[in-house]
Amino acid sequence: MKGTLAQVRSYERSVQLLMVNQFTINLGFYMLMPYLAAHLSGTLGLAGWVVGLVLGVRNFSQQGMFLVGGTLADRLGYKPMIVAGCVLRTVGFATLGLVDSLAALIAASAATGLAGALFNPAVRAYLAADAGERRVEAFALFNVFYQAGILLGPLVGMVLTGVDFRVTCLVAAGIFALLSIVQIRALPTRRADDSKGGKEGQDRDGVLAQWRGILANRPFLLFSGAMIGSYVLSFQVYLALPLEVRRVGGDGEFGTAAVAALFAVSGLSTIVGQTRVTAWCKARYEPGQALTRGLAAMGLAFVPLLPASAVPVPDSGVGLWLLAAVPPMLAALLLAVGTMIAYPFEMDTIVRLSGDRLVATHYGLYNTICGIGITLGNLLTGAALDAAREAGMPALPWICLCALGLACAAALYGLRRADRLTTRAAEPQHVTA
Repeated sequence: MKGTLAQVRSYERSVQLLMVNQFTINLGFYMLMPYLAAHLSGTLGLAGWVVGLVLGVRNFSQQGMFLVGGTLADRLGYKPMIVAGCVLRTVGFATLGLVDSLAALIAASAATGLAGALFNPAVRAYLAADAGERRVEAFALFNVFYQAGILLGPLVGMVLTGVDFRVTCLVAAGIFALLSIVQIRALPTRRADDSKGGKEGQDRDGVLAQWRGILANRPFLLFSGAMIGSYVLSFQVYLALPLEVRRVGGDGEFGTAAVAALFAVSGLSTIVGQTRVTAWCKARYEPGQALTRGLAAMGLAFVPLLPASAVPVPDSGVGLWLLAAVPPMLAALLLAVGTMIAYPFEMDTIVRLSGDRLVATHYGLYNTICGIGITLGNLLTGAALDAAREAGMPALPWICLCALGLACAAALYGLRRADRLTTRAAEPQHVTA
């Protein structure tokens, strides 16, 4: 940990603040969101479809507005969008704890989603700009702070929700309010740099012309499509792996503890190992090679579940506990390793494929593409889990997920061999739209 903090101190103040900001953003978000569904269905007594609607609105408003948020960051500056997102999430989280009407809950949920769409692309573009040639290492450190927030947030939320969910909402809102003030006072103003002519060069193009230019950037779109699988696979820590734990171990206290251990393994391994893994990979591989190996590792993460699915499930005892917990935890660990390998080079590749131009807009479109992919991938994963249960073939989902990871790794290998991971975006035509 001392080594990690020493690395953080070696960056400019803006980069240090962005990392601490991301930890705080995830702390506030994850102390509330895991308990929102229980509050809506339990305390407020809403029907299941209404709970799904409220949660779905948040996800849709975030994924659907990433491109807009990135575009605004490139045109107005990174700091205003980061601050605006934090202020909006302050209002949204406070509202979720204070209202009980459906219309107000939907509005608050939409606000929290839009907030993420505003600050996520801006934070990553700002970090890439100020880290400069060290952005691979900066994104590795960024992921450490990111995962630390995810790990600590639910623990804090569990304590606060034990008192009252409204307390959780107000504390989370207070965190974002404090974060807004700190960023207004301490975060330096940063506009997007345009190597093709600065801010004036960007403004000569209308928004639609800029979007058309990005959509014409074929290497970027191919890369985005190939990386969808990494997000589908990493999300299985929250979907398929907990379901497997409960399928084997049941829904009792053991199942709950094993699922919590699953999340802890994923988060702690990243906090402890991310910077070491990145340094090791950077010394040995080109970015495209690291990405390919990362995706392959994520696909192979589900291999430990294949032999486990063929073993008869014991009725009770240590054998049952080991079968329920160990293979999913190994899968979670290998998924974390694959993500550690790929993530910093993934973020760096987006900047390179953008040609250092309209970086936040590229991040915004990338997040939207991957978000849509996660939704479709989870639907297909759910269908595979149902089909496996009906057909008595518990290995089917793991075979499909392994195949997805290896297919995406093969796609990245092909892009690297064709030199499509280093091609800079073509210069867009100056057309007013």
